[in-house]
Amino acid sequence: MSDKNDIQRMRELEEVVEYHSRKYYVDNAPEISDFEFDALLRELQELEAQHPDEANPNSPTKRVGSDITNSFKSVEHRSPMLSLANTYSSEELGEWIDRITREIGEVEFVAELKFDGTAISLTYEDGALLRAVTRGDGRRGDDVTDNVRTITSIPLRLSGEGYPQHFEIRGEIYMPYASFDRLNAEREAAGEPLLANPRNAAAGTLKQQSSQVVARRGLDCTLYHIAGDSLPSDTHYGNLMAARGWGFPVSNHIKVCHSRKEIEEFIAYWDTERKSLPYATDGIVIKVNSYTHQRSLGTTAKAPRWAVAYKFQAERALTRLLSVDFQVGRTGAITPVANLDPVQLAGTVVKRASIHNAQQIAAIDIRLGDMVYVEKGGEIIPKITEVEFSERPDDSKSFEYITHCPECGTELIRVEGEAKHYCPNSAGCKPQIIGRIAHFVSRKAMDIEGLGGETIELLWENGMLHDIADIYSLDPIQLASLPRLGEKSAANIIEGIRRSKDVAFERVLFALGIRFVGETTAKYLAGHFLSLDAIAEATTEELAEAEEVGAKIAVAITEYFSDEHNRNIIERLRSAGLRFEADERVLQSEVLKGKNVVISGKFSGRSRDDMKALVEAHGGKCLAAVSANVDFIIAGENMGPAKLQKAEKLGITILNEEQFMTLIADVNTEHNTATTAAKSTEHETAATPIQGRLF
Repeated sequence: MSDKNDIQRMRELEEVVEYHSRKYYVDNAPEISDFEFDALLRELQELEAQHPDEANPNSPTKRVGSDITNSFKSVEHRSPMLSLANTYSSEELGEWIDRITREIGEVEFVAELKFDGTAISLTYEDGALLRAVTRGDGRRGDDVTDNVRTITSIPLRLSGEGYPQHFEIRGEIYMPYASFDRLNAEREAAGEPLLANPRNAAAGTLKQQSSQVVARRGLDCTLYHIAGDSLPSDTHYGNLMAARGWGFPVSNHIKVCHSRKEIEEFIAYWDTERKSLPYATDGIVIKVNSYTHQRSLGTTAKAPRWAVAYKFQAERALTRLLSVDFQVGRTGAITPVANLDPVQLAGTVVKRASIHNAQQIAAIDIRLGDMVYVEKGGEIIPKITEVEFSERPDDSKSFEYITHCPECGTELIRVEGEAKHYCPNSAGCKPQIIGRIAHFVSRKAMDIEGLGGETIELLWENGMLHDIADIYSLDPIQLASLPRLGEKSAANIIEGIRRSKDVAFERVLFALGIRFVGETTAKYLAGHFLSLDAIAEATTEELAEAEEVGAKIAVAITEYFSDEHNRNIIERLRSAGLRFEADERVLQSEVLKGKNVVISGKFSGRSRDDMKALVEAHGGKCLAAVSANVDFIIAGENMGPAKLQKAEKLGITILNEEQFMTLIADVNTEHNTATTAAKSTEHETAATPIQGRLF
């Protein structure tokens, strides 16, 4: 056979094998025997081996994976992959539905199973899989395309017609119970520790360095959201049905609902029937069907307002409490963890459970030797919720909570208004020091590869790491001399440290580990104050005016910067070259420069995030609360009465949406150059929700 004929046969086989793969794995309607399928696949593999330059990156042979090590490249999502707000009761669900109805009127909802796996975003171009990216931090994820190609239910090339030239489809990669049980049986036979649950197993498998390993693990996928230009429908349900026609694995368990009653009937049915499914589910997702309505409702900083997850009530089991360990976190918080008689719960064996704090122990009256009820909801570590007092031994004694740190012996303190006890010895308590360093180098913070928990502890024990600033004084020769490291590992660590100096300011702020300042709060603080010095110099009142902060976090920030030890560390980090300022903003104009603005209410055609972006694009600063520092308020429909009353009392100007748009439109035309127009277009692209907002 000539090379030309070989290549033509390769293209034919790609289509035939992909077709029969889809019939078997997606449609569950095979048309040929396994023997016939394997023969076609072998023929394709042989031709690709003869003509490697002509092999298609989306060939069905990629399903078997490769033993080549993957290096996962970080990719920015076109639109953030947001989380879903959770609700746990019919009453909370009813309140959400009522709010939607008040804002939009009568709407259609779509109810779907909530799969318990790991989120994935797939990009297709001209009908072929282009890229697969994990959720990551919601803004950036890892490119795991090679691993995802091994999942047989995910089409490498689309069938049918009508799909956009370029679009994203998002969903969940999960591990069926059969694959999970088989994997754990293999690990047990090999003497390896068992995996905790199918969700963690799926997430860990997807990040394996060998796609051959991924192919053997038996992952599956369901897809539940599509977005892009020129979609066939303006409804969520309509686009899912179209996606199913293109060969995507879309769940059969989806229902369009027109009332709260229909939604609750769907929930009640699956609360029982889910136990017979071959994969893990932990709730029902309810979404507004219309994309037009979704855009009108918009999103919060963390979740879409047009969707909610109803979580099933957690399963529980009865077992005996044997003992309690006390763990010390990086902030000094003490967490009691119960050791239990092993018990089967929600598909896994449970040996440990959280008790949270001394208040909960006292409230439930937990005692050693008690028979206790353990629940496992969405948490990795189950929790004790109740004591079976009828089983309590006669010689039972009240539980005595520890008074001193189990690691360093320092007397514990308890902050007024908080439930947890704390070890105040932040500079001398080993788990606090190691925990802060581990947080600093973590993926979402400074992302310094090679400095895992064991390595950090090794460096601490050898006197090379006492705090986070010491990282930037590490010597490669000293590193290489340590056990388990060597020159190559030392060089990788030093290179990771060097790269970390380019990490954005908001992540540096998060990495400092200021109490209560999580990833989202750090982002808002960085955007509000623009530099670490401005945050350090701000008063508690000024800090509380920033979005996502409030009085409690403001006090924690003030306390952090008033500590001389922390100030010393910051100066050492500054000398090391870390970024303590936000990137300079490219403004459309300075018409709002120096103005503090509060946004309140609902707007027509724009979300509150869009309004905030417009304020910042014209030089203004958005504050969370009404105060004497506010220059004006942009008020939409249903502005909060308390804000309105306070604004009137302080004499603050209130603009409606039209007045605000006129204000920013009336910029001196001399500044409205082609460059400004280009920047404006770029800004609007980022700020305006695309059709079918992704999450």
